This record gives sequence, C-alpha cells and structure tokens, in this order.
Amino acid sequence: MLSPALEKLLVLQDRDMRRLGLEAQLKAMPGEAALEERRIAAARNAIEAGKNELKDLEVKKKALETEIGSAEQKVGKYRTQQLAVRKNDEFQALGHEIDTTVAQIGDLEGRELEIMYAIDEARKRFAAGEAAHKADIAAREARIRSLKEREESLAVELRAAQEAAASVRVPLPPAALEAYDRAGRKGMPAVVPLRDNKCGGCHLKVSSEVESAARGKDPNAEFAVCDQCGRIVYWEG
Repeated sequence: MLSPALEKLLVLQDRDMRRLGLEAQLKAMPGEAALEERRIAAARNAIEAGKNELKDLEVKKKALETEIGSAEQKVGKYRTQQLAVRKNDEFQALGHEIDTTVAQIGDLEGRELEIMYAIDEARKRFAAGEAAHKADIAAREARIRSLKEREESLAVELRAAQEAAASVRVPLPPAALEAYDRAGRKGMPAVVPLRDNKCGGCHLKVSSEVESAARGKDPNAEFAVCDQCGRIVYWEG
C-alpha cells in the first residue's frame, strides 16, 4: 500500500507531466507558425518568379518587334534609294543590302515565333502554378489561424495545469518535494515503480535497503529513492 506522501507525489507527477506536455506544445507553436510563413513566402516567390518569366519573355518579344521594324524600315529605305541610282553597281549593292536585311528579318521573325510559343507555354504554366500556389497559401494561412487559436487555448490550459500542480505541492512534506524536484530535474518521470527489484526509470537493480523501503518495511522511511539514478521508487505489488 502506498504511503499518503507517495500517493500525493504520484498525483503531482501526473499533473506535472500534463503541464510539461502543454509547455512543450506551446514552445513548438511559434516554430510551426514560422514554418508555415516560410512556405507561404516560398509560394509567393514562385508566383513572382512566374510573373517575371513572362515579363522577361514579353520584353524579348518587344525588342525583336522593334528590331524587325527597324530592319523593315532599312529595306524600304534601300528600295527607295534604288529608284534614284543610275549606276548598275550601286543598284546591285543596294540589292545585296536588301537581300541581307530581308534574310535578317526572316531570322528575327523565326526567333519571334519561338518567343511567342515560349510565352504561350509560360502563361499555361503560370496559370496552373498560380492556382496551385494560391490554394496552398490559403491552406497555410488557415493553418496559421488554427495554430494561433490553439496557442491561446493551450495557454489557458497551461495556466490551469500550473495551478493544479501547485495546489498539490502545498501539503507535501519538504523532504518529499526536494527529492521529487531533484529527480525531476534529471528527467521525468521522477516517481517510478520497482519491477523485479529494478528501478522503473534507469532499469538498474536497486539495493536491498531501497527495496525494503519501497516495500514499506522500513518504518523510518516515508519513501524510497533509487541508489542509482535518484528517482523516487515504490513497490508495485
């Protein structure tokens, strides 16, 4: 049969474990929210990257249109000059310039068609990607709101758990609290059962004195402490 002090220590431990669990969840909340924020930022950057790709292609297309227009003006100028020349070699030279420029125009128009095709494909990719990224952003924003609500709820639960744990500590003997706190600093649980004469915390065999105290055979011992790890141990009959 457990002593009154041990029974209270087990109640305290149960409440402390709940408190520690709530503290761990609260501690993780900012990190989870920050992760969602980073993923939202990445999705927005991906949308901007798609927009920039389209802008770059449009700039290239505009530059080619300008270059084609300039070349066409040259052809028109050369043809006008042909009408004014009298010498055959000058006429032929202008004809060569016209042919060269017309060939350049053909190359430029080919590049323009490639750019136009690239723009169409980029628009398709952007439309699909933007829809997916926006849906992802909306889901992550909802997750952040949920995390915020959960954080507020956990804070309320934690305050209640702290008060519940503190209320159990008040009637406990100082020696029991000191032993409990000392063991708890090494890691919970601080109060563990003995099984096959082994501590339920470190799993090492305890001395016969500790076993006797845990069984309640030592009238001077209100509780027993593992001589290996310092946890409070009790006999699990």
